[in-house]
Amino acid sequence: MPSSLTQHLENALASRDARQIRRRLPESRDSSALVDFSSNDYLSLSTNNQLREHFLCKLRDAPQILGSGGSRLLVNGQAHADLESRLAKFFGAPSALLFNSGYDANVGFFQTIPQPGDIVVTDEYIHASVYDGIRASRVGRKGHRTFAHNCVASLRSLLWQLLAEDGEMRSGGKSVFVAVESLYSMDGTFAPLRDIVRLLESLFPVGNAYLIVDEAHATGIYGPRGRGLVAHYGLEDKILARLHTFGKALAATGAVILTTPLICDYLINYARSLIYTTSLSFANIIAISCSFDFLEDSEASKLATHLLVLIRHFFSLLRPHLQRIPAHVLSLPSHLATSPLLLQSPIIALLTSKPRPLSAYLYQRGMNARPITWPTVPKGKDRVRVCLHAGMGMREVERLVEAVYNRVTAAQAILCWSLPTRIMQIFVMGEKYLTIARYSWIL
Repeated sequence: MPSSLTQHLENALASRDARQIRRRLPESRDSSALVDFSSNDYLSLSTNNQLREHFLCKLRDAPQILGSGGSRLLVNGQAHADLESRLAKFFGAPSALLFNSGYDANVGFFQTIPQPGDIVVTDEYIHASVYDGIRASRVGRKGHRTFAHNCVASLRSLLWQLLAEDGEMRSGGKSVFVAVESLYSMDGTFAPLRDIVRLLESLFPVGNAYLIVDEAHATGIYGPRGRGLVAHYGLEDKILARLHTFGKALAATGAVILTTPLICDYLINYARSLIYTTSLSFANIIAISCSFDFLEDSEASKLATHLLVLIRHFFSLLRPHLQRIPAHVLSLPSHLATSPLLLQSPIIALLTSKPRPLSAYLYQRGMNARPITWPTVPKGKDRVRVCLHAGMGMREVERLVEAVYNRVTAAQAILCWSLPTRIMQIFVMGEKYLTIARYSWIL
């Protein structure tokens, strides 16, 4: 007889199976046989032969490459300190502190920096790591508020309410921390950073409102030499803390928080995700430094330019098709549906009520684009998430659009062909309705 624990775990997973939201690790398959439309390797640096050779050369000549010896507080990580100094200079920040991942950095910052009585305000689509940090902090759930995604009016209304309710907030006795991502990983939307900065400065003239920007998905792509969207807008002096990660466009591991020396010192003393973990290995430090060599010598900028060309080509092919397809079958988010944006994102959400069949169809044809459903995205916002990469050619983008369109039109043809046998009369509360029986495999 199964134990109580076994029953609880199996029942929970069975519930997710029934709702078609159970997560699984991707099926093992030779990655060379698939065109990657799924990973965050936006600049294709993980497969860049020039970067690979550069890394192997540095690795061969480095005095230390294996392990790191332990926590940053226990070992003399000169390589780590040197990299932090380099990153602070590259990003134009007062100070820099390395973490093992962007998750660890967000948890460490939001768990420790907001003080009792402070309020943390986040975009409703902020990364889960920020939520986890807040829940473990001294402000907790009661000190956390959210505003509508990228909506400055919603943020303004919320901040006005906080000021009206709390005299200490108005006088500067308490602080408010506003957390956003410069580029959001599920929708490919950009935060209105300049508008948010202006809003905070106007509502909090005593300077007790602080903006924290997660640049994880913008690092390497935007701004001078890939320094991110904060640098793109020239807002470096307006932001309390920036997070840059190395495991996405830079093909490495780890993250850095750019902030003041005081906050770095405080994190070293209180951030559990920094104190109680083995620090990045020397090999990881070398890999990160090699990626920043690419940023500094403008090699990555060339890749970013090609990536933007691919993005424009994708939309030029897809948008005409969408005019002939019902929105529930396939559509783009509203911010992508019409005219081109000043900033183009490599993250593209193909909204569809049937993301799993579409993803499976693409997979069978050698293209890996993953379905994303609730709880990762809100209910009713299911999609196939497409990520474009600088290492692709025009033909690979064309193949993707052709396959998506062929799948959708084939499904529509099946539905139209079978209409006479699918129409049923249903009587509900004495009234006659016509409905179409749909099958889950039809888009």
